[in-house]
Amino acid sequence: YIIDHTKTKQGKARPWLLLSAPLLTISGILLFTVPMENEKVMVWWVMISYNLFYSFSYTIYNMSHNLMVPLSTRNTKERGGLSVFNQIATIMITGILVAMIFPMVIMPMIGVDRSKWISLMSILSLLALPLTLLEYYFTKERVTEETIGEEKKEIPFSTQLKIVFTDKYTLIIFVYFLIFTFGTTFKNLGLVYYCNYVLGSYNDGITQTLVSVIGGIPMGIGIFAVWPIAKKIGKRNATMYGFVLYALGGVICSIAPRNMVVVLIGQFIKNIGGLPCSYVFMALFADVLDHVEWKSGIRCDGTAMSIYNIIAVALVGICTGLFNMMLAHSGYIAPSIDSLGKTIAAAQPQSVLNAITFSFVGMEVITAILLVFLLRFLNVEKTIELKQEEIFIIRKEEAEKEGKIYKDPETVAREESEKEEIRTREIKLEELKDKCDKNGWNYEEKKAEFIKSEDGKKKAEREKQLNNEKKAKAKESVKKAKARAKYDLLPAEKKKAIKEKEIKKQKDLETFWAKEKKEGDAYRNLVKAKLEMKDIKK
Repeated sequence: YIIDHTKTKQGKARPWLLLSAPLLTISGILLFTVPMENEKVMVWWVMISYNLFYSFSYTIYNMSHNLMVPLSTRNTKERGGLSVFNQIATIMITGILVAMIFPMVIMPMIGVDRSKWISLMSILSLLALPLTLLEYYFTKERVTEETIGEEKKEIPFSTQLKIVFTDKYTLIIFVYFLIFTFGTTFKNLGLVYYCNYVLGSYNDGITQTLVSVIGGIPMGIGIFAVWPIAKKIGKRNATMYGFVLYALGGVICSIAPRNMVVVLIGQFIKNIGGLPCSYVFMALFADVLDHVEWKSGIRCDGTAMSIYNIIAVALVGICTGLFNMMLAHSGYIAPSIDSLGKTIAAAQPQSVLNAITFSFVGMEVITAILLVFLLRFLNVEKTIELKQEEIFIIRKEEAEKEGKIYKDPETVAREESEKEEIRTREIKLEELKDKCDKNGWNYEEKKAEFIKSEDGKKKAEREKQLNNEKKAKAKESVKKAKARAKYDLLPAEKKKAIKEKEIKKQKDLETFWAKEKKEGDAYRNLVKAKLEMKDIKK
């Protein structure tokens, strides 16, 4: 609600990124500096610091950070790229830290030593400050800028909630995220316990590394494959088929949960299946937000993202509580420290080993099967480009009524880039003039050399771009020619069947769009009429 009501030159989400930077650092440190002298103080400190981090600092960061994908551009191709690179840090960098450095180097060193944990987490919390500031300074809300300067009617938060919760696609995407997060959180909570007690020995420095690295290799190489596949068969389909592999990998791990080779094979397959959901979710979510805007005439990013964030944050607490409760009820025995300061791990009963195994591999088999079924109903991509075209037309008509010229975000971005180039050149020339004055050089000569050099670079870049475009067109032409030649070799009956299939597919799309457009137009008019009625009452 607050993000949607934030109006600044920086946008509505970016200012909150700036605020979250110091909050993440402070609350991250407080989360681990728990006073142990008084039990009552300790309990209150845990509750307050936990909520200060997750419910406050992390909520502010996570919402504003995730909104940057749908707010940066409406271009579905660019969104896809942003969604993929947005996940690289989350998956790959975290993977390097959690999968390699942590179990191999850090865990054997720190064990359950409180002071070492505080030092480590304080360093990581301090690193969050400059990195979050980098995101703030190098992002832009182009979709928000479409409406800067416009006098917009205040949309009641209750109306936005109703719009979001009565749309089938937003409900599906939220349930999808809830189920996925539930399974993933349980797996992450069970990882260390599974490697310490089921597959390997306590803090052996190698088991967790093997499970995470060998199983996670697809997450690294998959960056180059996942988006082309998603473009070819669709983001929804890529994700849905991925979950089939996800479930299969989990089943393989469950067959022999103590066998390293079997588990690594299962984890490898599982992570291949997890590529689409990891890398393209935000692009799919952005499509849903555009669908909601087209259907209702109202952009509900903040409201939708708040629900997304409630799921993300609340499930961490819920799953952690459930996981700990499951361990406690199954008879888990915590490690202790001997007189020499060495961590001693106890042998766990079979009931605990079963609970840990279910958490790490069994739970996600169930959630993956549920997600395959659920995603069959998420058809938002089918007509999203048509909806985006209508949004453009509606915004253009609204601007023309007010005597303004409407420009789409991509045009604005291009014009801004051109202006930035001119400004950068002017700054460089000013710096050159100062340098010439200081060294007694001929400014006009140096200026001519600089302009010639810059124009040469620009020309070379343009030629390179044109060559790349030419190569891409030639490649596409060759691809079409091959497809055509292959088609020409087919028998007449096969050609007829393909043609009929294409005609049927086009007719089905037209029927689907006609029905959706009729419902969308009616709903948009209804929302508009209700808002006008509220204005009259006021």
